[in-house]
Amino acid sequence: MTICTDPFSDYPEKQYIENADKNIRNRYAQFFTPFNIARFMSKWVLNDRENIKILDPAVGLGILLRASYSQEKKIELIGYDVEENILKSSKELFDKNNISSNIIKKDYLLNDWNNKYDGIICNPPYLKFHNFENKDKSIKEMKEKLNISFNGFSNIYSLFIIKSIHQLNKGGRVAYIVPYEFLNADYGENVKRVILKNKLLKYIIIFNSKLKIFDDALTTTCILLFENTKNDNVSFISIDTVEELNNFEKIIDLENNSEKMKTYKFSELDYKKKWRTYYQEQHSYDESKLVLFSTYAKVVRGIATGANDYFTFNKTKQKENNIPDDNLIPCITKAKQIKSNFFTETDYQILYKNDDRIMLFDGETTTNKLSKQYIEIGEKLNIHTKHLTSKRKPWYSLENRLSAPILVGVFNRKGLKFIRNETSVKNLTSYHCVYPNILLGNKINLFFAYLLTDVAKNIFNNNKREYGGGLEKFEPNDLNKSKVINLELINTETETYILENYQKYRISILNNKEDKIYLENINNTFLHLLETKT
Repeated sequence: MTICTDPFSDYPEKQYIENADKNIRNRYAQFFTPFNIARFMSKWVLNDRENIKILDPAVGLGILLRASYSQEKKIELIGYDVEENILKSSKELFDKNNISSNIIKKDYLLNDWNNKYDGIICNPPYLKFHNFENKDKSIKEMKEKLNISFNGFSNIYSLFIIKSIHQLNKGGRVAYIVPYEFLNADYGENVKRVILKNKLLKYIIIFNSKLKIFDDALTTTCILLFENTKNDNVSFISIDTVEELNNFEKIIDLENNSEKMKTYKFSELDYKKKWRTYYQEQHSYDESKLVLFSTYAKVVRGIATGANDYFTFNKTKQKENNIPDDNLIPCITKAKQIKSNFFTETDYQILYKNDDRIMLFDGETTTNKLSKQYIEIGEKLNIHTKHLTSKRKPWYSLENRLSAPILVGVFNRKGLKFIRNETSVKNLTSYHCVYPNILLGNKINLFFAYLLTDVAKNIFNNNKREYGGGLEKFEPNDLNKSKVINLELINTETETYILENYQKYRISILNNKEDKIYLENINNTFLHLLETKT
């Protein structure tokens, strides 16, 4: 592949994206840093120094090293990567522009442990461990070299960050651009613990989640700036536009506790907490009136089939395959199938008549000849060899999930959405299942009324995960560990008032004439309860 010869721009990356195999790009998580951000990072790493070694552990087409070279300093450039095609293009681009470099085709995580560097600059691959080919070897290496363990939910960029911190010379600097998901996720605790222990992190520059930094990836973005000098503080800097990075000095020299920058001593930070609390305004209520969500209910993800196209049915597909009703389970298969906060039997029948895929094949105990034939079709299509199906016995069995009386959306842009499921319909993973426990008893509608309110959503937002473009996500444990109002604080008179407004709001929704005044009444009631000091 011929690459554009202008090295001091991101045109080579754009040209590569147009021509590269998408499967290879996804496999190796090849997403490229915009050149203006690369220049900002390189300025930090170089710090006006010369005759130093600069390493990029995941070099790709080398935009970070090219940005470093453009600073017109005498520096040695070293890069690691594992994908042959991109390395070939990278070397071609460097050679054509007489940029001296040492690009090495090796896995950085498994090599180069004994070297130290004056500067490390990196946009590491964003891959969950189960998608990473050298996962087991890398985890073992990290355990042996640094005595750090990782769980299976981690992202591979965590290992890159920790290894780079380990390889930094005295006075050296590191710049990483990564999703800031790890700041607020359980798997990020290892990284945060290492950061607090070595005290090298100087700045975390957090981009507004509505910004889409990478054209071809929906992710949050932050820049981590480390320096191997004596340091007691770390500053969180929030920026709303990429243009704010253009003035490097202004970004770094912000006031320590301005609207844009919050500074803390390392001793003030807790690696077990979600770090959103340190850089983002949090809604505050009387904590004594809050309890864990898990006090009243448990959130579990929806059914994962491993092959939705095979397992999901509409009435047309049912007729074509002659599958009996006994082998089909009513099931919500897509988020868009539920339009409001209430899902009724009428809503289900409308979806059925519209030929939506709202049934799930269950052939585990079937004796029906035609259903058995459909199982044989699945085996001819190798459905039984897929990742999830291959782990089930038999492969066509379904995960054990009861119908949940409350559902909650996994992804959202307009705030967390809870649904009162008034049917026996089950659901796939586009929704999580909420199962009330014995303690909630007959107060499920009171609990759901609370879940509909803005005050509830504001508290839940402290545990959300953010992606690019303003997309937000909640995993089951994000909700289980969230706080909700203690229902025991609600007296009979207040409960009656809430439920009256709840029923009126429900009726207005079912009549397609939503009247938000009832929801506002509910919200204001809970707000008053939570803001009033005991």
